[in-house]
Amino acid sequence: MPALSARPIRMFSAFIAMTLAVTMVYATPAHAAGLIRDAETEYMMRTFSDPIFRAAGLDPKAVRIHLVNDSSLNAFVAGGQRMFLHTGLIQQSDRPNMLIGVIAHETGHMAGGHLSRTQQALKSAAVPIVVSTLLGIGAIVAGAGDAGFALITGGQTLAQRDFLSYSRVQEASADQAAVTYLDQVGWSGRGMMDTFYLFRGQEVLSERQQDPYLRSHPLSTQRLSALEDRVLSSPFVDVQDPPEWIAAFEMIKAKLHGFIDRPAVTFRRYPTSDTSIPARYARAVAYHKLGDIARALGEIEPLLIAMPNNPFVWELKGQVLFESGKIEESVGPYRRAVELAPGSPLLHVGLAQSLIGLERRDETIEGLQHLEIARRTDKEDSRAYHQAAIAYARLGDYGNAELSTAERFYVLGQLPRAKQHAARAQVEMDEGTPGWLRAEDILKEKPQGS
Repeated sequence: MPALSARPIRMFSAFIAMTLAVTMVYATPAHAAGLIRDAETEYMMRTFSDPIFRAAGLDPKAVRIHLVNDSSLNAFVAGGQRMFLHTGLIQQSDRPNMLIGVIAHETGHMAGGHLSRTQQALKSAAVPIVVSTLLGIGAIVAGAGDAGFALITGGQTLAQRDFLSYSRVQEASADQAAVTYLDQVGWSGRGMMDTFYLFRGQEVLSERQQDPYLRSHPLSTQRLSALEDRVLSSPFVDVQDPPEWIAAFEMIKAKLHGFIDRPAVTFRRYPTSDTSIPARYARAVAYHKLGDIARALGEIEPLLIAMPNNPFVWELKGQVLFESGKIEESVGPYRRAVELAPGSPLLHVGLAQSLIGLERRDETIEGLQHLEIARRTDKEDSRAYHQAAIAYARLGDYGNAELSTAERFYVLGQLPRAKQHAARAQVEMDEGTPGWLRAEDILKEKPQGS
């Protein structure tokens, strides 16, 4: 396979060195909450949510679900048809039905149009703008002070209670709608009821100690009584989660603990004496974070023997190898993951990153093909545009490299930088071509709120 040209790549030399190497993006410092992208977790959330969305008359393809790296028990709808779920909601739920109940309740708010004027103003905003606003508000409410102000841009002085809170009438309406959706799909509402009773026990705590969900979703005895009556009278109240859901849920909880917690915490939670599949999954991630590739792979191999057709275990093996510098060896596991789950855009991006990392022309071209597949269904993954920019630059296609960089900054909500690269793209492209016209669209984009 011919090597790519060693010709200097103009302004992209430093850019190429910034290759993103993580599939699950996570933040570890205090108050450094952010979004997590993980193919396995997103697949599970879609498995639970899409039937509920359809029952509510919503198009599942039009609803975006975002996972926020925050240990608190919280979920909310903001910026139009966007649902945000905290990692803490998954980690603290005993079973899938508890998470499903919260998703159904939030869907009730979404379908009921329970958006404040301020939320309506964010409907067309880029996801990072929505997230930075909400996380900044959350940090201030939680007492983080300057950390919160650092996250908020533009000098907003919003209060989370005003921004995310619902009236008691809206809460009761969302409850009833949620049970209706669950009845339509034949699932129990008991998980939602159990989750809300967990929150009810926090009402005696100070606001600072309460989970944010309680602060924005007011509870009342009357509301809980009405919910309980409706749930217990449902013919589906005793329907249990399928075993495969429970197994997948425990795997994802273990993975989240592995990525988010410090390795020492993970090893205490999942000691080596625990040889269960979730425990091995968590330890594999923890060993990987420590740079112990041998032990990480030692935990992964038994998983592949037990679950040879699980694409996400193959993905983790590919990630461990790639991030350990074994790029050539990482391609096979990533390719197998894509074969098993061809509809996952994040898996295509992972494979593309490995192929592009080989720095060989044919593999770089193949990597771009996988990025194109990913972007057809997920136009908000900045990592896909980042990898495309690297690939195009290595191929000497500087116009598309600049355009991909512009797209990356555009989805990150950094419009000035997006326009800067869009202008550079037009210099490299023929006027009137599709790429030139896309760059023109970015240049004509107006800042949010203008």
